[in-house]
Amino acid sequence: MTSVLAEPVQTAPKLTRVSVELVPRSRTSLRTELAELSSSLGNVQVVNIPDFLRYRMRSWEACQMALEHVPEAIPHIRAIDINPREPLKMGDFLRQHKISEVLIIEGDAPSDMSQHTYDVTSLDIIRKFRRELPEIKVWAGLDPYRQSFARERDYAEAKLEAGAVGFFTQPFFDRRLMDVWAELLPTQQVFWGATSVTTERSFSYWQNRNKAVFPRHFTPTLDANRAWAQEVLSFASEVGGHTYFMPIKESLSEYLGGIL
Repeated sequence: MTSVLAEPVQTAPKLTRVSVELVPRSRTSLRTELAELSSSLGNVQVVNIPDFLRYRMRSWEACQMALEHVPEAIPHIRAIDINPREPLKMGDFLRQHKISEVLIIEGDAPSDMSQHTYDVTSLDIIRKFRRELPEIKVWAGLDPYRQSFARERDYAEAKLEAGAVGFFTQPFFDRRLMDVWAELLPTQQVFWGATSVTTERSFSYWQNRNKAVFPRHFTPTLDANRAWAQEVLSFASEVGGHTYFMPIKESLSEYLGGIL
């Protein structure tokens, strides 16, 4: 009887989701960007949409529009806007429009003091979503710049314990820092962020306001940012994570055309 050697086991490639962050300044501007996304970057399957109190449209309402153009849309939810003693106000809307994922962020204090906020943390609202909307996948934020590695790592682990499935990072600008965080995080479910910084003003904003870490050789040019976007995409594929891109000023096709 002849023996048959077993075929080598083929490891399936790790799937990398790619999201583009769109700001809902108005229905007209969002509709224009979504149309450009569909025509120029048709293989992008996800958009994520931040929630800005200065705009009339909330993030989950913008996601309803986005789902007419892409299969998946992820609204940002500001934790400090959520009343912990009342049912989630957007819960029925999310279910009705089949929005199956959200991103919980802490949220900055509003400049308009008439806007009421609550003394809660991301952990509180992650748990609230898991209790009230258990079918919805909850992502959490990760900021590699706001505190020490150890404290941010511990906070990330607490968010996972509260029920988050993974993270959206603040944009990175240095591959070495991404390598460190890939080692520190206890999950591969990470959307590694990148954004376009093509002016000295934008560079100063990220460096001084957000305390972002830039490599010494960084140059705020479109070509440099496109090269970095390609590197972040490759990195996410290597580590089995995901990527999201945050275009600033540049059009989607100028920033990401030929990369996605």
